[in-house]
Amino acid sequence: MATKSSSPARKAARSLAWLGAIIAVLGGIVGGGVIWGGWDPAPKLALDLQGGTQIILEPLIAEGAADVTTEQLEQAVTIIRQRVDATGVSEAEISTLGTNIVVAIPGEPDQATLDRLQASAKLEFRAVLVAGAPSATTAGDGTDADGDGTPDPTESATPDPAATPSVTPTDGSDLAWVTPELQAEYDAFDCASLASATTNVAPADEPLITCETDLSIKYILGPVEVDGSNISDARAGQVLGSNGANTGRWAIYPTFDETGTAAFSEITTRLVSLASPRDQFAAVLDGKVLIAPATQAAITNGKPEITGNFTQEDATSLASQLKFGALPVSFEAQSQESISATLGESQLASGLVAGGIGLLLVVIYSFFQYRALASVTIASLVVAALITYLTVTILSWGRLDYRLSLAGVAGLIVAIGFTVDSFIVYFERIRDELRDGKGLTSAVEAGWKRALRTIYAAKGVTLLSAIVLYIVAVGNVKGFAFTLGITVIIDVLVVVLFTHPMLQVLATRRFFSSGHPLSGLDPQALGAVYRGRAEFRPSTEARKAGASREAGKRQTIAERKAAEMASTSSQSTESKGKK
Repeated sequence: MATKSSSPARKAARSLAWLGAIIAVLGGIVGGGVIWGGWDPAPKLALDLQGGTQIILEPLIAEGAADVTTEQLEQAVTIIRQRVDATGVSEAEISTLGTNIVVAIPGEPDQATLDRLQASAKLEFRAVLVAGAPSATTAGDGTDADGDGTPDPTESATPDPAATPSVTPTDGSDLAWVTPELQAEYDAFDCASLASATTNVAPADEPLITCETDLSIKYILGPVEVDGSNISDARAGQVLGSNGANTGRWAIYPTFDETGTAAFSEITTRLVSLASPRDQFAAVLDGKVLIAPATQAAITNGKPEITGNFTQEDATSLASQLKFGALPVSFEAQSQESISATLGESQLASGLVAGGIGLLLVVIYSFFQYRALASVTIASLVVAALITYLTVTILSWGRLDYRLSLAGVAGLIVAIGFTVDSFIVYFERIRDELRDGKGLTSAVEAGWKRALRTIYAAKGVTLLSAIVLYIVAVGNVKGFAFTLGITVIIDVLVVVLFTHPMLQVLATRRFFSSGHPLSGLDPQALGAVYRGRAEFRPSTEARKAGASREAGKRQTIAERKAAEMASTSSQSTESKGKK
């Protein structure tokens, strides 16, 4: 008997130990971030509470090209929002203003974020027609034969094009594209001016003069033969050597769709048979050559490898941009300015006051309904608040870049009600077991088994709703759904690892097990009679009265009227009999 009675206590101790370990780990992460990572102990705030930076992006239109359309602007807004959201729940606001796009980002964005917003991420694959050094007679072929990470120089293979095109070019590698005028432009082109050149808005059906991103090689490229719209997915990863060892270099691995795979296979099959540099196929990003490797074999699986001088952050960012697609037009930052909070600290204070009032009402109700048992509710809410605070802080300063908006604050306030619901379900199940005559220790275990199914079902529905809302929503609504989902998970964690173990411990205390009137387990209030040894016996009168009331509640209107008529008839008969 002693072993059985002590078993729940041991289980409670293990659960509380696990909870303490979780809180210690979360606290350690936050503490370490504050001390060594430059974190702030408070979560980051969103645009509506903190303010941030507003950037106006102006479209770049090639000379003679049509103006940007409404459809292109809407597509650009969607892609920019996906790029921003890919870094986390940052609560950015993106809208159009005339033909410009206005991007409002919380806080002070770093240069990488600004570059990610402006970059069109327009990936094109063009065949190399001419390759040469910017100011010398030699040029690299774009390969890295000695493995030192830089292109190797070779003799120039620049062709001597005809004075005028004699025939119409048959494919992207046809030298008929290189007219005398184009050759003159190539000779005069300075790679140092690449940053200010408009190569990123060059027509796709014409040759392109450009350079590698490190300005080491100058090219004449054929028309676009495959573009980024045929990319179905993209990821960043490290390059593996021929022996399978990690080289430490980062690359981008796009995956083409069916159309892109077929086109890429056909083009690489053609290039294999050509002489250098026409056997090279250049990957051009925003008008600059990332890499122009020689084609050693046909790539038939639609999964090429794009390498360059990428850091991990560069490769990850670029893969994200390629995955969501290229902007329909290129943009440049027209202006950048700081903006104040749209709601400000006063609104945040009002929200916190509302949450405090709601919490106070919950506490008052708990004490009124459950007496001393309400202390478990309050302690559970404190533990849930602590875990939520630590989790939100970690998500804010970690890679997710979560920011707390007013909608997120509303999610936290709503979560108080959801959390208390779990406690009420559990407490009422315990009371039901006590009404059936079980002792408190047995009632706690039996009530927990019954309550847990209900809690899981309710929390599962709420979590599913939050997930769906997060997927389909944008902006502040997305932040509300994210916050709600986090609090639902924390609620279940607290109920399992704190609320139930605490009741297992309290069940061994005489104040609660004896049914003290202030314990919330008063026998008279529960309709049961205490019979000693921490056990209750159901009250027959109370049970009959309760059953009668329950039966009355479940009667239909017709049944209730019939019962009233029968009662009236019975009373009339009795009255006549007395007379």
